[in-house]
Amino acid sequence: MAVTPQTPGEDYPYAKPAYRTYVLMVLTLVYSFNFIDRQLISILQESIKADLQLSDTQLGLLTGFAFALFYVSAGVPIARWADRGNRRNIIALAVGTWSFMTAISGACMNYTQLLMARIGVGVGEAGGSPPAHSMISDIFPPEKRATAMSTYSLGINIGIMFGFFLGGILNEVLGWRWAFVLVGAPGVLLAIWIRTTVAEPLRGWSEQAVVDKSHASLGSVVSRIWEQRALRQLFIASALNSLVGYGMVNWTAPFFIRSHDMGTAELGIWLAIGAGVFGGLGTFLAGYIADRAGKNDRRWYMWVPTITVLLMAPLTAFVLTTESKTAALLVNFLPSIFSTCYIGPALALTHGMVEPRMRATASALYFLVINIIGLGMGPTLIGALSDYLAPELGAESLRTAMLYVVPATCVWASIHFFLGSTHLRDK
Repeated sequence: MAVTPQTPGEDYPYAKPAYRTYVLMVLTLVYSFNFIDRQLISILQESIKADLQLSDTQLGLLTGFAFALFYVSAGVPIARWADRGNRRNIIALAVGTWSFMTAISGACMNYTQLLMARIGVGVGEAGGSPPAHSMISDIFPPEKRATAMSTYSLGINIGIMFGFFLGGILNEVLGWRWAFVLVGAPGVLLAIWIRTTVAEPLRGWSEQAVVDKSHASLGSVVSRIWEQRALRQLFIASALNSLVGYGMVNWTAPFFIRSHDMGTAELGIWLAIGAGVFGGLGTFLAGYIADRAGKNDRRWYMWVPTITVLLMAPLTAFVLTTESKTAALLVNFLPSIFSTCYIGPALALTHGMVEPRMRATASALYFLVINIIGLGMGPTLIGALSDYLAPELGAESLRTAMLYVVPATCVWASIHFFLGSTHLRDK
């Protein structure tokens, strides 16, 4: 796809560093709302289970496969739209949609209604990240891209933090239904803010290039990714890392409630600190380190997640096996640091290996793979295994199910990250 030098006028807003930073912060806030609404249900699910008389398998479907199936199904066509159309408008529409669907989740009276509401949240959230990733790559040059992507990915940690914190308190004070309503409603205002204050960036501006109006076909994007062995390994490794992350974030709260007899308000604060403070620190530093080290050797974009996901294996095993509640809560801060370290380096590497008009679609394909396996299988697999073990182990079945799945998957993911690095040149 041909490119030519791009020289926008002096009034181009993204020529100003302050505006670039502002838009990155707005997009990070959007991603925070994405994860608040997505993960809120994890701290509420014990109350939902009791109220609606659900099984762990049904809960796993709510938080995992059913959400992921529609999230990724909608993601690719929306990303194709984003590679052609106005990404800012798509993001604003997406935020309004998923926020509305989160709010009405509080009115659901049975499992089917809640399942449909969660599907609506998934469809809305599919329009968030691929357009945002494409915008970020057009705003920030390649040598700063992993740091920018990691900054954006702080939305995961911020969102999970406030989801646990607000959800835990609101659940005990007002109940799970009002928690959905009060957390979901502000997103509609955020959608209006995005539409009125964020400008659509020129494609290829960060690399001083403009892309022809012709569009890359879906097949060409898939071929571009598939023909590069490093990206193949990266997608597999990221999916496995995602399985660990979603499995832990969706079942850690029920684990502490069942195995350590904790209330949601107290637990929400502990998990909020872990995901928000410690997780955010790890997410940002991973991208920053990858950018700094990657200037001399691109393999660091793979080595950083290789190391971090491998460290999670013994740490999560300890959290799940110790009988000390305090020790489990404190040590859980450490895997929180490492759980999302892969995202910034992975997205930066992916966007650096495809062309500008392929980037939203490449992000959607990346999320299709990691969410089908990670979000789709992680919570559902652990929930189903917990139900299978429950007749024998009772309340401890969840602890054992997580112990069977999480540490081994960490090691498996690290192997694929390292194999991917072997297909990258050192510069």
